[in-house]
Amino acid sequence: MLDTMTFTKVLGGFCGALLIFLLGTWAAESLYRVGTYGEETAAYVIDTGEEEAAAETETADAEEVAEPETPFVQLVAQADASAGESVWRQCAACHAIEEERNGVGPHLNGLIGREIASIDGFRYSGALPEEGAWTWENLDPWLEAPREFASGTSMAYGGLADAEDRANLIAYLYSYTEGAELPEAEAAAAPAEEAPATEEAATEEAPAAEETEMAAVETETVTEEAATEEAATEETTDEAPAETEMAAAADDASGGGEMSEFAQAVANGDVDNGASVFRQCQACHVADQEQNRVGPHLVGIIGREIGSVEGFRYSGALPEGEWTVDEMNAWLEAPRDYAPGTTMAYAGLRDMQDRADLVAWLKSLEN
Repeated sequence: MLDTMTFTKVLGGFCGALLIFLLGTWAAESLYRVGTYGEETAAYVIDTGEEEAAAETETADAEEVAEPETPFVQLVAQADASAGESVWRQCAACHAIEEERNGVGPHLNGLIGREIASIDGFRYSGALPEEGAWTWENLDPWLEAPREFASGTSMAYGGLADAEDRANLIAYLYSYTEGAELPEAEAAAAPAEEAPATEEAATEEAPAAEETEMAAVETETVTEEAATEEAATEETTDEAPAETEMAAAADDASGGGEMSEFAQAVANGDVDNGASVFRQCQACHVADQEQNRVGPHLVGIIGREIGSVEGFRYSGALPEGEWTVDEMNAWLEAPRDYAPGTTMAYAGLRDMQDRADLVAWLKSLEN
């Protein structure tokens, strides 16, 4: 048992230690904290860089918000079907597209314009819309989040978060639907929005332009006669080479015979537009190397024997002969009419100028 003196010493030691601790705390706060009642400010601040990083993040977020988002319809109109084929590999385990064969999921051949949940013999799951057809408008939310689009679906796929990937995949689905055409890009919107600023600038520059025009009129009056004579001389000199060049292009396009309307369109074709049109074909064909895909390669196709690519198994009743520009015209316009029984899913190009530009581009690759 502790006597009274021992207990008193223990208690006194404890109280003394507590007092020293409290005094030390008060001294530390006095040294490192300043301020008035209700407001405290750190006497010494350590720079960790967090504030600067937060400011940079806010600036970057503000810039992202400022950038206008590209409308999805424009992404679809400018989509790359060949890139969509790469995205399609994520779907190929459950769906077929080249033939009407159901797997874990229904086949997607001819999907665009088909009624939703309309495949006979396939048991659909989830709350799919009861009416309507598949279009790029409803394929977008379906591909982005299948479980939100059709609550309760047993489809295990989580969805495509990237809008460009969805657009490319939709373009690939379009290539396997007869008669389906991608929407046209709404390119006129941007120039229309910029028109007021352009008009304002033109108004401000009008006085200076008028002065310049007055000076130009005086100069033109003096030099007009000399310029007219020089232009006439150049026109006479250049006329013959230009006509010769056009005739050579026309003769080459027609294969040396009488020139058809389509051959003339090919001779005057826009190869840049032809390269754009080829995007509809590149999911199945390549034109820059001798490599067969779903369809045969198109290297040197003009003048090549029809159905002559070694190692490729053709389908349908293809005619005998060579691929000329006119034969290409008939084939591109309606493949199934040109070669009955073909398994080619592409429905054809309706616009003759697009067909001519595409052939002109294929011919340009031979040079």
